[in-house]
Amino acid sequence: MSASGNPTASGSTSGEKKTFPLDVSGNDLPPSPAPSSPHPGRRYNIATELVFTEGNDQYNASSVPIYQSATFKQSSGSGGGEYDYTRSGNPTRTHLERHLAKIMSAQRTLVVSSGMAALDVITRLLRPGNEVVTGDDLYGGTNRLLKYLSTTLDIIVHHVDTTDNKKVQEVLSPKTAMVLLETPTNPLMKIVDIGTIAAAAHEANPSCIVSVDNTMMSPLLLNPLDFGADVVYESGTKYLSGHHDLMAGVIAVNDLTLGDRLYQPINTSGCGLSPFDSWLLLRGVKTLKVRMDQQQSNAQRIAEFLESSGFKVRYPGLRSHKQYDLHHSMARGAGAVLSFETGNTECSERIVESAKIWAISVSFGCVNSLISMPCRMSHASIDAKTREERDMPEDLIRLCVGIEDVDDLIDDLRRALVEAGAVNVNMEGIAARESK
Repeated sequence: MSASGNPTASGSTSGEKKTFPLDVSGNDLPPSPAPSSPHPGRRYNIATELVFTEGNDQYNASSVPIYQSATFKQSSGSGGGEYDYTRSGNPTRTHLERHLAKIMSAQRTLVVSSGMAALDVITRLLRPGNEVVTGDDLYGGTNRLLKYLSTTLDIIVHHVDTTDNKKVQEVLSPKTAMVLLETPTNPLMKIVDIGTIAAAAHEANPSCIVSVDNTMMSPLLLNPLDFGADVVYESGTKYLSGHHDLMAGVIAVNDLTLGDRLYQPINTSGCGLSPFDSWLLLRGVKTLKVRMDQQQSNAQRIAEFLESSGFKVRYPGLRSHKQYDLHHSMARGAGAVLSFETGNTECSERIVESAKIWAISVSFGCVNSLISMPCRMSHASIDAKTREERDMPEDLIRLCVGIEDVDDLIDDLRRALVEAGAVNVNMEGIAARESK
């Protein structure tokens, strides 16, 4: 009898447990792990899909095993096994990719070593002379990579206000090989009409690849593939993992041929996500909803506090946001990143440095709340002249809201505003409350 308790390994009688081919020890155990199979069968609500994974681990492990192996033994001299070298594929990574495909409404996902590695893989589809249309409010790393491509590979990059569909259409042409979008944009929180731009880009050039950075929203709140995007990418370092204890990037597509094209540079360069980080990311994804629900709730309260105090606040959860309706026609929430202006750069610096609970840090998506001045940190690689041309205020403060008690966050922010002298700039409301 096999170790699993089944009478045979060649088949099963009616009502008996399914059996598998005998392994070298005579056991009829299934492969470990069988990848999560997201598409066949019933689809559950997103909170369930984030947590529920299917597998046939031979020991029924609740947590997917980490295959911390660089190589895999082959059954013949000509190879041919499903896995041979972790640079090309790993069971833990495969399980993660199939799970992410499920929650991103994609046919295939690929995971790599960082969000910028994901964008690098995507832009390897470009050829000299190709044109790229993108926004005028971009993550600093994205801007840096596009500048490198334009200066070294003869890629022509058009930076336009992607919230203005007419301005986008003016630069679209048959030479437009790629459109790169962010929504909301970082850090000005501008909203882009994905569907309208995707349709216009494909009309101008049917082979144009429309790619959307969905890091700010995560698949919990927005699925750009549903609005005509060809590729969606995210920094898994942010909301997907949620704890800033790993670096990862995710690429999602529905076109399997396009997926194969994107896999080639990953396999060739070796930037696929490591087994351990794949396991960490899979664990982090399971708590995405409970984290984001709390972060969004906190962000809404904080945005309302700042707006009621007289600041210009940029957050799509506020009715005052000019593109509130557009955002909520695509997304299922406003996210947990907001920015505001004080009107004075030195005052903003003092606010950032006076905060205690709010850690001064780049990035976002962590369970901890973060504060920064984008022009000094995350977007410092964009020169001052370009920032001015793109109407990026030097005094802008970005808040990345965590899961702490919101009253503590507001109290800490209020104290920082008072200590920084913001009452003398734009905080008459705070001054009145503090004097009571």
